[in-house]
Amino acid sequence: MDEITEHSVPDAVVAVLADVLGLSGDAHYLTSASALFGSVPELDSLAVMEVVTALEERFGIEFEDDDVSMDVFSTVGALADLVERKQSDL
Repeated sequence: MDEITEHSVPDAVVAVLADVLGLSGDAHYLTSASALFGSVPELDSLAVMEVVTALEERFGIEFEDDDVSMDVFSTVGALADLVERKQSDL
């Protein structure tokens, strides 16, 4: 795994979301404030689990069951914050 700097985590999270959800282009329209669950039609409960798996593989982290919540998947920023916290726990 290549080194991921703190500043690139949100961009990497967007890239994972775009890849897993099949979003057009590079999903450049997604920002930290972008709403996810309930706003991105492609993000259903099955897709959430696929995103979790892809993030775990990309960042070398492990989500706990309690980590997967509506709050965490409310925005891109909330999801990126969790990924950053998980990385700092390594």
